[in-house]
Amino acid sequence: MRHVFSKPTFYLFAIVLLAMIAGSAYGVERFPPPDFSDHQLPAGHTPERTTVWYYMHTAGVIFDIAMLTAMLAGATYFAHFRRSRRGLFVLAIVALAYFGFWREGCICAIGSIQNVSLALFDPDYAIPLLAVAFFVLPLVFTLFVGRTFCAAVCPLGAIQELVAVRSVKVPAWLDQTLGLFRYIYLGLGVALAATGTAFVICRYDPFVGFFRMSAGIDMLVFGGALILLGVFVGRPYCRYLCPYGAILSPLARLSKFRVRVTPDDCIGCRLCEDVCPYGAIRPPTVDQPPETRPAGRRRLAVLIVLLPLLVCGGAFVGSQLSESAAKLHPTVRLSERLSAERLGLVEGTDDASDAFRNTGRAESKLYEEAEQKRGQIRIATALFGGWVGLVIGIKLLQLSIRRRRTDYTADPSACFACGRCFKYCPNDPQSLVAFGETTEAGGAP
Repeated sequence: MRHVFSKPTFYLFAIVLLAMIAGSAYGVERFPPPDFSDHQLPAGHTPERTTVWYYMHTAGVIFDIAMLTAMLAGATYFAHFRRSRRGLFVLAIVALAYFGFWREGCICAIGSIQNVSLALFDPDYAIPLLAVAFFVLPLVFTLFVGRTFCAAVCPLGAIQELVAVRSVKVPAWLDQTLGLFRYIYLGLGVALAATGTAFVICRYDPFVGFFRMSAGIDMLVFGGALILLGVFVGRPYCRYLCPYGAILSPLARLSKFRVRVTPDDCIGCRLCEDVCPYGAIRPPTVDQPPETRPAGRRRLAVLIVLLPLLVCGGAFVGSQLSESAAKLHPTVRLSERLSAERLGLVEGTDDASDAFRNTGRAESKLYEEAEQKRGQIRIATALFGGWVGLVIGIKLLQLSIRRRRTDYTADPSACFACGRCFKYCPNDPQSLVAFGETTEAGGAP
């Protein structure tokens, strides 16, 4: 199947988009950002250049960006040149220690999706340069060398990689179905962040509570459950919930350099398929009988016709949820509270309404802003619904298209470049099998 856009066209589009994002970093934040519960937005203002704090802050930002770049380069080196599982494993420990526990999981590439979304749709928000770097750099590396960021740089992936010791194989139908949720979660996170409603990706980050040594009981239970599940199901958050992974997966398909199971010819021993805890190894395809091809073409034609119907239907359903979604926005909630107090529907006042009245602003202006937000959220929920329909439709199309494979190969969109398959390939010079050694499948080196 040919791509609609050529690679040069896609790269040009990506560069223009990234330039727009970077340009937003120099904006001026004239109004405070919306209240996102316990999530703290990275500071986007420009401090006085004469202060010691400025130089310390700038040095910290530069060091974080340099650290991210060095880690990405190191993961690329170990995955593509050294083909070293041990090197990637050690690098994952370093990433978990620094980006996870030392930097307390913030800012991370996953959460930066929301900063970028807010910057693209709100000219009053100045996105921090650090958020731009953490969003852009892993994407650039993925475009050229695959998902080496997931291999050993992302702290959320690293903590799951270290506990994946007794992974079982998830049935293909269940794996494909659960994999849709990360795309849906991506659309939800972008829609809520772009309208200034909430930063749900950060609010429900399952591991940041462990990184900061503080979290509510609900998130501790959620994160602990994922870690426990990760012992038996490889990287459940990465495979089924991570919104940044939903962006990296299609980009990895375009990468020029991809992780190869074997540096030599495949002998079909299936050891790589058995050891991969993420179901990323695709077996050789079986030739399709000629008599089944017409039915396959008809099924594909039906799905192509069905795709726009799914998008339109999803957009309609999404638009019906706009009023409920609007109540999540702080401006809309405040306007409804003030209206209820004025009409005597509630007794007394609360902190938010008292704080607003102390500003001296006219309530009519607040009601106008709330109505504008309702309109924006109505559009956002419709787009989100259409996105869900598009995701489901494209998945159905992908399942109906057969791709010819003659060897066992790593699917670039599903492969985390963890290197587990390297040492099990008999044709790899560093293979444990080649030297007569054995370890438990799916375990640590």
